Amino acid sequence: MKKIVSSLFVVLLCLGLFGCNSETAQKETNVPKTEVAQFPLTVKDSTDKEIEIKEEPKKIISLIPSNTEILFSIGKGKNVIGVTDFDNYPEEVKGIDKVGGNNADMTYNIEKIISLQPDLVLAHESSLGISADGLEQLKQAGITVFVVKNAESINDVYDTIKEIGQITGKLDESKKVVSDMKEKLEKISDKTANIGTNPLVWLEISGPPEIYTAGNGTFLNEMISIIHAKNVAEKEKGWVMYSEESAIKANPDVILTTYGDYVPDLEKVVLERKNWTSVNAIKNKRVFDINADTTSRPGPRLVEGVEEIAKAVYPEVFK
Repeated sequence: MKKIVSSLFVVLLCLGLFGCNSETAQKETNVPKTEVAQFPLTVKDSTDKEIEIKEEPKKIISLIPSNTEILFSIGKGKNVIGVTDFDNYPEEVKGIDKVGGNNADMTYNIEKIISLQPDLVLAHESSLGISADGLEQLKQAGITVFVVKNAESINDVYDTIKEIGQITGKLDESKKVVSDMKEKLEKISDKTANIGTNPLVWLEISGPPEIYTAGNGTFLNEMISIIHAKNVAEKEKGWVMYSEESAIKANPDVILTTYGDYVPDLEKVVLERKNWTSVNAIKNKRVFDINADTTSRPGPRLVEGVEEIAKAVYPEVFK
């Protein structure tokens, strides 16, 4: 149980203007517009402080896996020189210096970060409570620190990707990533729009005795909505503890878990729960453990998370 609670904590932690005059407007109608990042630039981060980025960052340290995944998706991966112990995607991060995070107090190795001499440290609002003092030390050492806002929706993720693109000189690339995400999600949504069954889904972030689920204001709930299914806990807010009796009473058609990395044969464990034998999902053996990273990290791989959920909920459509 201790490992499950730890995993839940990690999940909760774990974001030039153009113009033309009236005479040239018609000529430029079909000319692609390219936005070039201009440095130096000044932008506000999630702490509402103005941060000056003097030039395109060449050496970047990312303090949360989602920031790392965004950087690689927009073509800035070669400039990432430090990541946290939790970073596991893409494969290239295995060879990048680790700067902590996987210790008792979830803090970073400030001395290591300073020694790497980064141009930019990308922090995250969700970890400010445990890293504020360390980030201040970095600023005192003359390092530019930008705190990315905590994304609460997929639209927020789009904004985060473009923001990171802007401050790293990859604005066009970031917009392309967002455009591709929107297109893929629209296709998945359209594919499930007229099925008509609207299956009831139970999302389980940690198991008994303290069961946690995902309610309104989480990516998992939004993903369920995108595929036109219904979340048992959609009326709850955020990540909440839910009673086993209430989950059973809801009688979900599908059960999705996200902590299989911590419990061997989790799907089998859930299927063999004695009190759940009357639940449709158990009777029909529709229990699936899904990837926690792609369904909780605010980055480009959320699309993969939606697709995985869609395949579990509508196996007859997504073969």
